[in-house]
Amino acid sequence: MAGRDFGHHLGLPRALSGLPLSPLVASYGELVAVQHGLGLRHLGEALLPPGVGGLSVLDGVYVPSGGRGRRRVDVPFLEDLARAPTPTAELAGLLAEVQRRDPQAVRRVVLYQLIGLLQDRPVQERPQTAAHLGVHADEVAALVAAARVRPALDRRERQAAESLAGAWEQHRLHRVRTLLERLPHGTDDPALRSLRTESARRFAVVDGALLAGRRAEDGRDAETAGAEYLRALREVADDRRALRGLVRTHRPRAGEPAALDAELGLDHVRLTWDEAGSDGDWRLLCLHRDERGAPTVREVSARDEALVLGSPVRYAALPLRDGLADGPPLVSHQLLVTPEVEALTLTDGPERIEGTWKRPPGATDVTVERTGPDATAEQLTVLSKGFTLTGLSPGRHDIRVVCHYRAPDGRPVTSPGVRATRTVHPWPSPVHTLAARPEGDTVRFAWTGAEDADVRLVEWPGEAPAPVPGAELHTRDLPAGLGWAERDGALCPPPGLHVRVAAVAVLGERALAGPGVEVEALRPVTGLAARRLPGGEAEISLDWPGDTPHLRVSWDAGERSVTAHAYRRGGLRLSVGPRAVRIRVAAAAQAPGAVVVEPGAAEVLLPPDTAIGYQLVRAPRRLLGRGRPLLRVTLSAPEGEEHDGAPEFVCVARSGTLRPRSAADGTTLLRIPGTDLLRLGTVEQELPAAPCPAPYTLRGFLLGEHAASVRLEEPSPATLVVR
Repeated sequence: MAGRDFGHHLGLPRALSGLPLSPLVASYGELVAVQHGLGLRHLGEALLPPGVGGLSVLDGVYVPSGGRGRRRVDVPFLEDLARAPTPTAELAGLLAEVQRRDPQAVRRVVLYQLIGLLQDRPVQERPQTAAHLGVHADEVAALVAAARVRPALDRRERQAAESLAGAWEQHRLHRVRTLLERLPHGTDDPALRSLRTESARRFAVVDGALLAGRRAEDGRDAETAGAEYLRALREVADDRRALRGLVRTHRPRAGEPAALDAELGLDHVRLTWDEAGSDGDWRLLCLHRDERGAPTVREVSARDEALVLGSPVRYAALPLRDGLADGPPLVSHQLLVTPEVEALTLTDGPERIEGTWKRPPGATDVTVERTGPDATAEQLTVLSKGFTLTGLSPGRHDIRVVCHYRAPDGRPVTSPGVRATRTVHPWPSPVHTLAARPEGDTVRFAWTGAEDADVRLVEWPGEAPAPVPGAELHTRDLPAGLGWAERDGALCPPPGLHVRVAAVAVLGERALAGPGVEVEALRPVTGLAARRLPGGEAEISLDWPGDTPHLRVSWDAGERSVTAHAYRRGGLRLSVGPRAVRIRVAAAAQAPGAVVVEPGAAEVLLPPDTAIGYQLVRAPRRLLGRGRPLLRVTLSAPEGEEHDGAPEFVCVARSGTLRPRSAADGTTLLRIPGTDLLRLGTVEQELPAAPCPAPYTLRGFLLGEHAASVRLEEPSPATLVVR
């Protein structure tokens, strides 16, 4: 009987196949909202004229057309309905958009809703219910059979079925897997089967990327690990393993500025970051642990007011494009969410200290501790906005304001507390001026003021700036004295030191910060040497002094600055000309206005550009043959320059046309002392007769203590072959 077996027109006789467990439409919630607003029982009613039945859904969605014809519900049909002036026009437009994206979507949604409506009725009422819902008479039996075969969904299962497409579209595959697990198993919904297959493929990609990311992390390759974790997150947007790995590989190190700044306020955390270069959206996340200690991630806004009080948290800003991660995240430092009181103000008077603040609204309690000059502590009764202490004994009084919270697991957690100190005792007179004068490799300090106090010269540790002059300090909080070696009343700063030295006036337990001066002690330059190159250039070599960033190089005709990077990459060459020149090298000061303590500059004297050249002079023809060839050796140097000495010139011969490689590689033909070259300038000597079998090749060498300071100009090897 036609229509009795669901799917018989598709070649599946007596088979109930393709029964949808889920509508699989991402905008299903929007469709249902409009449907309910129109009072429709199912979306198929929007396709039929009012009061007309005959809706077919077995082999596609069809509606009656003309006398006994029917028309397929496709995109043109839905677009026609959307243009018609009817109450269902808006809904038809939404269905047209859905159908354009998935040609099976409308049939699947209508079939899903019809089966659900039939399953809500007793079995014996279902045929009549199907007819009342407008189903074509030929398909009532098949739909009733489908309602009997397809598992009935409870409220939780329907919610899962109708949320699947939205989670899939957002690549939230862990959510998809959870929703699929809520649905009845053992059914044959082709769409869900395809969904499971594709999910498995993507999870395989994610598992591979996570494994590669962990291996890269183990190998300390954070860049590769981050790329693998990002690849995994683009496949499965809600994979917390990939997200945590991505955050872990991009979190800032201690002491480094964070790309994402998380500022804790009274009742919120404000997130700020540089959005330059990003034209997409951002997904802001808070990573923390729940009351069971399990890692948890929640999405937040740039002003997070849902604080997880008492917990350490970390924030991340993930760039998005088309809803997917589009690059590495910006990550904040870890933040303990224990807001402190703000605007703490202490004022002192005779036997009195007053304090005021703003209290965080999430604090369960605020306590104040006072420690007096006799080191006794007391807990104060505190109002919500502050306190007043009277009748205080002379001395220093330490105040600590602490906020109390409950962590998610119920543990009490306290904030680090805000500390402040007030005293009624006289303070020392301040240091008015501080001067420093370099004396060779030492520096001498002098100051004015602080007549009734001791003056301590200190270097503030780390990157903490020194207090401004006049700031009230506790002596116990002061750094130790400089600890530099002393020589004749002056101090010797260690080479390479760059610090700000401050003068502090100390009287008992109280101190006043005074002015400071910048002191920079330069490192000495060692191993300085210079070698001449052709063209009036000199190559300079030295032992770079530690972490010094710049050196200052000067010579008779110029000066230049050299960076460590440039020197190590390409060495140092100077254009010094041909004359003797004295080259000086010293570390360059880096801090403008600092007192510079520098050792003497390293110096080297580069001799004038002296060269010794030689050439073979063939003997002229004579009546009875040729004479023996001559070797002409010439010393050239800049005019007017004095020379400490010249090297010895040695000429060596070797049989064949290969040149001698050293002064010992062949037969020595002649030697010319450096004194002769200095005295005569040019010396010519006749080569000995047949020193070795012809043909033979000549080559000259420079020997002696001055050989390194004189260039040897060699002629073309072809001109030095004697045949």
